[in-house]
Amino acid sequence: QMQLVESGGGLVQAGGSLRLSCAASGRAFSSYAMAWFRQAPGKEREFVSDISWNGDETHYADSVKGRFTISRDNAKNMVYLQTNNLKPEDTAVYYCAARLYIVAMTAEEYDYWGQGTQVTVSS
Repeated sequence: QMQLVESGGGLVQAGGSLRLSCAASGRAFSSYAMAWFRQAPGKEREFVSDISWNGDETHYADSVKGRFTISRDNAKNMVYLQTNNLKPEDTAVYYCAARLYIVAMTAEEYDYWGQGTQVTVSS
């Protein structure tokens, strides 16, 4: 079992930055691929970024590429999403997710989810 708790969301003006954090509890964190998804009101949950168990492999949605950076610290059981140059269309609840070993870009492939953290970007 794994529990995930996100933090770091908030209200920011367009062009601003936020650093989202995901704290994981449970055994063998370093065996899990991790990801961030987001869901805006009235829309489906969408992939944002993922990172392999050792951090060597990362992927990003086209909409955030060049602006967001995912990272992890296996010693601290933490995953981060640095979000820069935020846009109003980035407004959503951001979720942290985990699955064993291999990264994936669809929500259905992830086994564990946090409760989410709200990011609101004003224009």
